[in-house]
Amino acid sequence: MERTPRHLLVPRWWGWGRDEQRWELRDGPDAPERWLSEAYRDQTLVTQAGTLHADHATKADRPAQTMPTSSSTAPSLVVRMLQHADIYDGADVLDVGVGSGYGAALLARSLGDDHVTSVDVDPYLVEIAESRLADLGMRPRVLAVDATGDLPGTYDRIVSMVSVPTIPPSWLAALRPEGRFVTTIANTSLIITANRTSGGRWAAIGRVEWDRATFMATRSGPGYPPDIRGLFDATRDQDGEEVSQGRYPVLQVAWNWELPSMLEVVAPGIEHSYERGEDGWHTARMVHEDGSWARATGQGDAPPVVHQGGPRRLWSILDEIRHRWVVEGDLPLRGATAYISATGRIRLERGDWVGRIG
Repeated sequence: MERTPRHLLVPRWWGWGRDEQRWELRDGPDAPERWLSEAYRDQTLVTQAGTLHADHATKADRPAQTMPTSSSTAPSLVVRMLQHADIYDGADVLDVGVGSGYGAALLARSLGDDHVTSVDVDPYLVEIAESRLADLGMRPRVLAVDATGDLPGTYDRIVSMVSVPTIPPSWLAALRPEGRFVTTIANTSLIITANRTSGGRWAAIGRVEWDRATFMATRSGPGYPPDIRGLFDATRDQDGEEVSQGRYPVLQVAWNWELPSMLEVVAPGIEHSYERGEDGWHTARMVHEDGSWARATGQGDAPPVVHQGGPRRLWSILDEIRHRWVVEGDLPLRGATAYISATGRIRLERGDWVGRIG
């Protein structure tokens, strides 16, 4: 890390504007002191908002509420993921999600260029990362590849700096015997590590680490497809088929580490919205593409009034998870054994609890 000048890999990036509604361009060479301060702080720097990379932006560009599609991950998180991968001298490593090239740079410094391959679905990210790495005297192999499809070569280690809904079968095919991968699961903070098996029912066996992290999800195009958040407006004032009193107070689900992770395993694909009024009332909404929705409104820590509709009762599912947490003092995700099939589906087991991803 001492020998890797991160600021040269991130000369421009996006910062959140003061109104917290739009991105604002940060140009490093225009403000050298801030450039160094931001680059060497342990933080993630967003380099692409939607389809607009900071390299191509003008100071007049201010993307509004656009999801990030590339970044330079916080240095400590990059190192933690490499530690989970159990990197060793001589290992051939696939770095999934080149971003700014920082992860590939650390690997190349440690292992040598010939042992590092970095891939990304975005051709520009590959082009500029390869160029800036070369300027630093490093030439790992950097390729424009959809990491959820066929991969070039075989590897001892796969380290993913993007999240996946399930394990791509191509990763399992590209791992050498006893090879190991580390990744996060999309819409959760779960870090899964697993080693390829030599045969039998499971293609790889590992566990959910006690650590936690979140990454952008893999994508197949320049941006993410439209989400289902328009359903929030469609159900804003509906009574629904069921109106009841919730068991626990309203909370901002997405700001929690454990609850959204458990919810994604039990009922994947739920989107969340949260609003807090100046009078102490707050409202949480949940929607799913199957038409299920929930709206919980309460004041302070009082039990909320809950409206629910569609084929499933989403807030009731959330309350069941919260109740288990209160009763047992823990949720069974972290530390669970992970069994990965050849198709990439994951079976989780911890004690008498069984969960499935995919």
